[in-house]
Amino acid sequence: MGTKPNERYSLFTAITMIVGICIGSGIFFKADNVLTATNGSIFLGIILFILGAIAIIFGGLTVAELASRTNKPGGIITYSEEFVGMGYASAFGWFHTLVYYPALTFVVSFVIGIYTSTLFGWKMGVGGWCLIGVVFTTICFLYNTFSPKFGGFFQDATCIIKVIPLVILGFCGLVWGDPASGFSNLAAQTQNSGKWIMGISAVAFSYDGWIISTSIAHEIKDSKRNLPRALVIAPLIVLLLYLSYFISISTYLGGATILEAVDNAVYLMAEQFLGSFFSKLILVFVIISVMGTVNGIILGGIRLPYGLALRGSALPHAPWFRKINEKLDMPVNSAIFMYIITMVWGLIHYLTCNYGLLGNSDVSEIAICASYIFYLMFYWKVFQLWRKGEVKSFFRGVICPVLATVGVGLVVYGSLIGGYLYVVYLGISAVVFLIGMLYYRFHANRSPA
Repeated sequence: MGTKPNERYSLFTAITMIVGICIGSGIFFKADNVLTATNGSIFLGIILFILGAIAIIFGGLTVAELASRTNKPGGIITYSEEFVGMGYASAFGWFHTLVYYPALTFVVSFVIGIYTSTLFGWKMGVGGWCLIGVVFTTICFLYNTFSPKFGGFFQDATCIIKVIPLVILGFCGLVWGDPASGFSNLAAQTQNSGKWIMGISAVAFSYDGWIISTSIAHEIKDSKRNLPRALVIAPLIVLLLYLSYFISISTYLGGATILEAVDNAVYLMAEQFLGSFFSKLILVFVIISVMGTVNGIILGGIRLPYGLALRGSALPHAPWFRKINEKLDMPVNSAIFMYIITMVWGLIHYLTCNYGLLGNSDVSEIAICASYIFYLMFYWKVFQLWRKGEVKSFFRGVICPVLATVGVGLVVYGSLIGGYLYVVYLGISAVVFLIGMLYYRFHANRSPA
């Protein structure tokens, strides 16, 4: 039996897509955050990475149950529209457009600033790193808007490069380091308070992006079988790579050194293992990896307002956002709007980092935490389908939603104990979400202009 015309992606492609989306800046950028939360305990750090993997595996399996029941493209907003209602889809679209995508875009661009300054030996602080982030974000928006083919090519080219630093440094640390030493004082390290769980928000950042893979569910061959497989295999691959890197860098450099080096630990380890020249080469790979992550976020983000505007009542001034530049075949107005919102979040990120308002965390972790909360509705819908007898498997209809919900609870709890500003920003996310829902409900009876 031949495949359907729109089924173009194999299981392997689905797996590599998820791995490529998840691996970016997080593991290089957040290792010190995890160790800070665990009071230097490598063992507890490993537990956090495993918990994070469990959260996305069961979350992915649950959402995949919805993905297998529709042939419409669009990913998470489409599932909202199909299984919850257009009001929820509008709310999710507002949250992604005004909070999630722009906050994530700038924070990851900011990481480029950190590693670029290290590569060239520039003495910079938060302001300088933000400035480099602004420059790359601007360039990335420009070429994705005016030359989308180049944006797609850049995304493909950076996919393999992403895993090179993880494999090399993970191998070096495990072979020539002393991993066992990191667990020698486990008993003393684990006597700290339960606040170590707050490190899971940093781990969630490292894994973030898995939900995007569901947007191609309708194009995967035998999607009902292969998408769930991909959503199990890919996170396990990412977990293996992350653990090898985290254990290697933590036991080789030591927790105190990593906390002192903050986000430059990857360069410090590479320099000690490979020398100055090759350490800079590793850093180049890391920078390209992070650039690929930014590119991927922008690639999807610039089309968000356009996609919402096509739904008419979901967005104000819909005709302006729906406008396509005929020469470029791109929704340029949509891209301009996303760029402006990203710069606003860039300013917020600068203020929170420069004045230490979020400690060792950043605004993107809060946006990710909020997105997990909003996923709960999908988990509930799958459970309802099981109760109706439409989902036959007890594992998929009950166990997966329950464990996915537990994962959400861990992420939310870890975020909330991080400080009062987490609550404030979560509140802002909730307000944006609610406004998006109310706007649609108040304008649902109006025909698109």
